[in-house]
Amino acid sequence: MIVLDATVLIAHLDSGDAHHDASETRLLELAHEPFGASSITLAEVLVGPARSGRLSDAQAALHALGVAELRLPVDAAGRLAALRATTELKLPDCCVLLAAEEAPAGVLTFDARLAREAARRGLAA
Repeated sequence: MIVLDATVLIAHLDSGDAHHDASETRLLELAHEPFGASSITLAEVLVGPARSGRLSDAQAALHALGVAELRLPVDAAGRLAALRATTELKLPDCCVLLAAEEAPAGVLTFDARLAREAARRGLAA
């Protein structure tokens, strides 16, 4: 499984995004793997489409891509706090790491700090 970060999914949904072409390339390269994203990541990705009245379209595109929603585990609060404290990543990025640790899965992101931490933990896609 590959856990997708918001940077990848936002770029996939927005052809004007600076990472759109890279997102399409990497998603095609990894299409043999199942895709997932944490509930928090999906919410983050869907804010823009919700604001512009395109929520249903964005949800359909994510469904077509085959992105499974990865729910937070029951012990998420403490684990996310520990990730936030030890990595100094923002909480949404910690949700990506937690989802990848739970799966287990690789992380696909365009965020350099998150990519470094995922690689350090053996979670690079």
